[in-house]
Amino acid sequence: MSGTGTAKVRSPGIRDGIGDSVDRPDGRLKVKGEFAYSSDLWADGMLWGTTVRSPHPHARIRSVDFAAALALPGVHAIQTHEDVPGRKTYGLELPDQPVLAIDLVRYQGEPVAIVAADHPETARRAAALIEVDYEVLEPLVDMDRAIETDEPRLHEGGNVLRRVHVRHGDLAAAEPRAGLVVEGEYEIGMQDQAFLGPESGLALPSEDGGVDLYVATQWLHVDRHQVAASLDLEPERVRITNAGVGGAFGGREDLSMQIHACMLALHTGRPVKMVYSREESFFGHVHRHPARLRYEHGATLDGSLVYVKARIVLDGGAYASSSMAVCLNAASTGVGPYECPNADIDSYVVYTNNPPCGAMRGFGAVQTCFAYEAQMDKLAVSAGIDPVELRRRNAMATGTSLPTGQAVDGPAPIDQLLEELVSMPLPSRPDGGALDLRALPGGVSNTTHGEGIRRGVGYAVGFKNVGFSGGFDDHSTARVRLSVASGEPQVEVHTAACEVGQGAVTVQAQIARDVLGVERVIVLAADTEVGNAGSSSASRQTWFTGGAVRDACEAVRESLLERARERFGPAADPTALDSLAELIGDDPLEATREYRPRKTFPLDENGQGDAHLAFSFAAHRAVVDVDVELGLVRVVEIATAQDVGRAINPIAVEGQIEGGIAQGLGLALMEEIQLTDGRLRNASFTDYLIPTILDMPPVRSKILELAQPHSPYGLNGIAEAPTIASTAAIVGAMRAATGRALPRVPVRPDDIVGLVERAAETA
Repeated sequence: MSGTGTAKVRSPGIRDGIGDSVDRPDGRLKVKGEFAYSSDLWADGMLWGTTVRSPHPHARIRSVDFAAALALPGVHAIQTHEDVPGRKTYGLELPDQPVLAIDLVRYQGEPVAIVAADHPETARRAAALIEVDYEVLEPLVDMDRAIETDEPRLHEGGNVLRRVHVRHGDLAAAEPRAGLVVEGEYEIGMQDQAFLGPESGLALPSEDGGVDLYVATQWLHVDRHQVAASLDLEPERVRITNAGVGGAFGGREDLSMQIHACMLALHTGRPVKMVYSREESFFGHVHRHPARLRYEHGATLDGSLVYVKARIVLDGGAYASSSMAVCLNAASTGVGPYECPNADIDSYVVYTNNPPCGAMRGFGAVQTCFAYEAQMDKLAVSAGIDPVELRRRNAMATGTSLPTGQAVDGPAPIDQLLEELVSMPLPSRPDGGALDLRALPGGVSNTTHGEGIRRGVGYAVGFKNVGFSGGFDDHSTARVRLSVASGEPQVEVHTAACEVGQGAVTVQAQIARDVLGVERVIVLAADTEVGNAGSSSASRQTWFTGGAVRDACEAVRESLLERARERFGPAADPTALDSLAELIGDDPLEATREYRPRKTFPLDENGQGDAHLAFSFAAHRAVVDVDVELGLVRVVEIATAQDVGRAINPIAVEGQIEGGIAQGLGLALMEEIQLTDGRLRNASFTDYLIPTILDMPPVRSKILELAQPHSPYGLNGIAEAPTIASTAAIVGAMRAATGRALPRVPVRPDDIVGLVERAAETA
């Protein structure tokens, strides 16, 4: 029920409702450095926990000797896998990851033991004294080799974790009809979420033998499920509250220190705090899947797609995390937002001895978009057609069937998004006056004064599913209470939706104000004392938890209207009452509602089925300046058009778009975890580069609000689409400026100046 046609209990002058640009309540605190993050947690008498991690990507554990560490004054506990009271493994999709390594380590940084001491430095010193005897094994680090061999066999089921093979149309009959054929091989490096707040939390043992955990996370109830199983406790005795989160982007969906802190707290009977260092954080969470993609596009001479063939290989690292979902997303989005009557998409995700990979903004769709948009540019050149015109000629629309057979039944405004981009003016070039070094590649480092600089323009369109797919039971719960406080009506909203910087708290308050007409709204801390809200990922919280909050508020409103009718007659209008607080009185109204969207279904053996709830779309135009002699790049401007369905909080929408573009820019130009034989070489923000304010260009954006028919208020997911196509657009602009193929991201300076090709020619 949307509430259309139902009387609203709304006081005059209520502000900050749906459609208003609302300041986030945590915004000023964060800017001023006063916000309490999970790393700021404190409890009287608490101990400090730390982790002993493997220095090897692949090794057998012969023995662990912690006698010297245990003798260190101030050390209260040391635990290994033998001390895990319940299930010894955990995982988002498969419980394949040991809480603490049992007999093997499968990646560098895997936890082997944990320590609790009365001072963090004492804990670190004790950890350094623990002697682990390893038999070092040969690591499997190449994703293609993992498909070909089970030697070494990293998990019982083999090294291929999942394969999704999508067959669409009649490829054999289609191939001869293609007058144009373009091929390409592409590669995506391993990107880190690079959130500023490292993993941290505080566990407190409780009187009932359970534990209270305060932690920065994205998914409270799935954390509780895994923690309780490993602690051998009933879920009700594991109470988890989301603490202040310093960014997430998918990297907090998996467990990090949650079970470890709880084990130490229950063993010692004392509160235990754990805070990762920046280096440890790189080992302590999943990353974006590196990928290798091979594509072949066939088209008619006028550029109309006839078929697409693709082989997608994703490196899942040592454990499953959310890799199976990433594999599904990559297969589903492999052709891009285009009409294609015939396709063969073969998507793999494999185990290796590289760091585990899992959720990161746009997972699966980022990798495929980089490849298929490079292919579309190649096809445009081959056909002699403008790249925007080629995309418009092949653009999907409402009703288009994906290669999975699913029809896109919501807005699919590809043509309109591209039209909006083309209508935006291009940034001006320097007018020949005095050069501003800040506006040149290399910036204020004074590396160039304009020599060798070429400008390029690139376009890309991306899309991705919203919410969880493939038959997952995706839903959210909200509890709403309307009462009187200090003589004024007050609404309390309670959900388990994790605020990770996306503005979920603000949106919940906006919906409550809009439905109940009460300005004073309190959004309670997210915890497991209320029903599951699902994960703060997959662009789903505003849709799902927003829907649950709306439904609970409408139930409270109906109860309020019924009370008014009972007291004042069937024609009573609460909006005409002198005091809403008088109607509520000492008898608060409360309702709990669960929001469930329409169902999704697994793909069949041919990759066919309605696997996804809905889709979001965005198009980007990048303008770049490239110094072709030095290999330096400056992104001059990003223009974007995106359909958001309904902008619940327009200023937050702008923030999501600009933030997503920043991460896409990082993947295009600088962000990559460097690995050598499975060993991580750049676990710091000194060596792992992320864009700064000096790297971020002006963003010109056009927001479309084309109502999504299946969602509350017609809204749609927002957060992932800006990242998906921005990388592809930036590299497309670099290709236009340099004439080089640039098949890999991030693009390095020597890719631009051709040092690799020249070295190969010399050899």
